[in-house]
Amino acid sequence: MRVPRSSCLFVAVLGALAAATSAGCAASAAPPPVSPNAAPAERDAPLTGEIKDDAELARVIREHYTKYEREIPMRDGVTLHTEVFVPKVAGRDPAHVRHFPILLTRTPYSVAPYGVDNVVDGNNARMLRRFAPSPGLVASGYTFVHQAVRGRLLSGGPFVDVRPPATTGTGIDEATDAYDTIDWLVKNVPENNGKVGLWGISYPGFYAAQAAINAHPALAAVSPQAPVTEWFLGDDFHHNGAFFYADSFDFYVNFGRPRPEPTTKSKWEFDHTQADVYDYFLALGTPEQAGKKYLANVPFWNDLLDHGSYDAFWRARDPRPRYVQNTGKTGKPAVLTVGGWFDAEDLYGALATYRAFEAGPLSPHNSLVMGPWRHGGWARNDGDRLGAVSFGQKTSAFYQQMIEAPFFERALKGRAAAPGKEVEAWIFETGTNEWRQYDHWPPKGAREEILYFRENGGLSSAPPAMAAGPEGRDSYVSDPSKPIPYRAALSERIDEDYMSDDQRFAARRPDVLLYQSPALTTEVTLDGPIEALLKVAVTGTDADFIVKVIDVYPENAADPEPNPLRVRMGGYQQLVRAEVMRGKFRSSGRPHGLLATNTKEPEDISGLMQPKPFIPGEETLVRFALPDVAHTFRTGHRIAVQVQSTWFPLIDRNPQTFCDIYRAKPSDYKVATHTLLRNAQTPSFLRVTVGAGVLPR
Repeated sequence: MRVPRSSCLFVAVLGALAAATSAGCAASAAPPPVSPNAAPAERDAPLTGEIKDDAELARVIREHYTKYEREIPMRDGVTLHTEVFVPKVAGRDPAHVRHFPILLTRTPYSVAPYGVDNVVDGNNARMLRRFAPSPGLVASGYTFVHQAVRGRLLSGGPFVDVRPPATTGTGIDEATDAYDTIDWLVKNVPENNGKVGLWGISYPGFYAAQAAINAHPALAAVSPQAPVTEWFLGDDFHHNGAFFYADSFDFYVNFGRPRPEPTTKSKWEFDHTQADVYDYFLALGTPEQAGKKYLANVPFWNDLLDHGSYDAFWRARDPRPRYVQNTGKTGKPAVLTVGGWFDAEDLYGALATYRAFEAGPLSPHNSLVMGPWRHGGWARNDGDRLGAVSFGQKTSAFYQQMIEAPFFERALKGRAAAPGKEVEAWIFETGTNEWRQYDHWPPKGAREEILYFRENGGLSSAPPAMAAGPEGRDSYVSDPSKPIPYRAALSERIDEDYMSDDQRFAARRPDVLLYQSPALTTEVTLDGPIEALLKVAVTGTDADFIVKVIDVYPENAADPEPNPLRVRMGGYQQLVRAEVMRGKFRSSGRPHGLLATNTKEPEDISGLMQPKPFIPGEETLVRFALPDVAHTFRTGHRIAVQVQSTWFPLIDRNPQTFCDIYRAKPSDYKVATHTLLRNAQTPSFLRVTVGAGVLPR
């Protein structure tokens, strides 16, 4: 169903949540005594009052929690450093002891501050925000557990990035480590109620999802949030085989250094020494040159360069087959996957993880949240805007209070769903800026339609009638020495605001093709995946193709308020979605139609495994999927598409000669001409998923 976030819905949801957690909204010095035979809602009443800011959160943690440090043994004898925060019950009648569920996060990052007397660092906002999924849950009665994964920080054993699954029944992997940890916690942590929830954002989201594989019986809730999922197909380091250069470098120059012995140091600072990331990486050279200069001792960086196609190394690290094939014979936790529409790192991962669980035995307990957030934005900022684009409300608070808290309260404490029912998919629809509820994602009522690239830069649902020939094609010259920047503004590092940036700067370049519809006379909503099918001819033997879907505002669009950057929204070309395909991997795509997303093989990966060169001048199909959207193009707006071949330094430069790009020599980089065909015989188009409205003709 498609339900607007009207004031009535908001009030109803808020009222339901308030009824379930009313004690948490009134400040009190100490919680009232409760009977050991009380109903769960009474026995698990919140510890404290409402938490308003970081200072209050730090105070609550210090005053109401006791910290323990433990080295939890795994089945192979390795111990993992774990910090446990138990709500204080000292001084109370033992007969009135509360029983708290456990909320666990497993991370390769810091679990500081260290030492049982250092309960919390109140000056470290990042530390405070990783303490719990959201501040409100700190006040609601949980034991919080933070664990450094195998081989990181003070935990024993070797670290392996996105560790592949064990190949024997006696082996270890992240699923077995999660199982052993949960088993120890429910047997050893005081005052627990026998139920565990596991959550995490980004890399910790990967570890959260892994715990659902043959889950421990006590694991009742799992929330992978922006989970790392597939590092060659669509997350973090590659999209469709194209290397996300700057982000990969910046991550591994800090994260990937070998740990000769256990340590509390999790990050090393790195100075780019230049104010603009574009200039820095252009001067740095190829990924191989960057690696030799700064990352020679980082194992996984060298793995990235050594595995330039979708080989066994990458296939072993795709967790989705395990989610699908999970036996579910032990625990069957409820799953809440969370992602952001403007997540520059793991947008693909959230959608792919949801779909994999949907195809497996946990599907009755599987749900999805997609909001208008950057990476982890639902836990780190208000979620009311991204760059110049406003969403009209504090979406993070809505998510935390109306979706996340009820999910854990229901799964771990047995409380009723706040809205009175469980929702399969909570989707924030940009453009209208409204929350929607669906019983499936993509919506079952959505339909596949076509948007054709037309003459004179047009974009239409009507197919081209033009015959093949010079007038039915558009060409541009792509020069790897002068790549198109990923955004107009200067920045020292990749800035995630580019995900909603104004694209007029790119539209004005001669190496970018722009196609746009007439001004819309009715609203059009795209709900689900998008697929690009480009008929191209190139003069080189390799090429990248980037497709951007853009919302073009009318000239009379109102400027934001406040507007300190003096952004003009008249004619603003808001990036809605973009994706890249490395041309040599082009024989890939979705089988069985665009909407067949719950198959056990959601992508055709044959092209990624067997790269092949372009034949200069030969017409070739380049086909690839863009991540889903939920966006309404308002009346008076235009739908636009840009096509280009460089996007720097977001992705590395394609030499435009068929080779191992990571070992390319300067002489391999060639200027090439790329031609897009758009005639009746060889049309180029987007296949889109329309949730409402009629595409322009």
